[in-house]
Amino acid sequence: MNIGIVVYSWSGNTLSVAEKLKDRLGEAGHSVTLEQVSVVGERKQGARDFRLESKPDLTAYDAVVFGAAVEAFSLSPVMTAYLKSIDSLSGKTIGCLVTQQFPYPWMGGNRAIGQMRRLCQAKGANVAAAGVVNWASSRRDGTTARAVDRLTSAF
Repeated sequence: MNIGIVVYSWSGNTLSVAEKLKDRLGEAGHSVTLEQVSVVGERKQGARDFRLESKPDLTAYDAVVFGAAVEAFSLSPVMTAYLKSIDSLSGKTIGCLVTQQFPYPWMGGNRAIGQMRRLCQAKGANVAAAGVVNWASSRRDGTTARAVDRLTSAF
């Protein structure tokens, strides 16, 4: 399967998890490309005034994993803008990944996953799996491993 992993990573945390996922999906025999959504210029975390610079084209992928951080208990506004800019995800299998600083998924991660899931479903996608990584907690390695396992097994 040809899988795209598309992330917006402000601090590099989400990108590091995406790289682990890319390796695991590759080990499972998939062709995997990691792409990043970016903005023009610098953006302070939480800022809602930005312009998307790179918007990865998803047409070549059979499946896509979207990844971003939680900002203010919600999905990153950059990933939200990118997902809204996509014409269609019809027929694609989707995975959702979020990273957050707080120690429990109910502190924004679950909400961000729900937002991402709804945005993808509105574009015709089938959301197969999701994962939340709690970055600042002592459970970081465990939540990373579980998210990578859950997403890998969906494909």
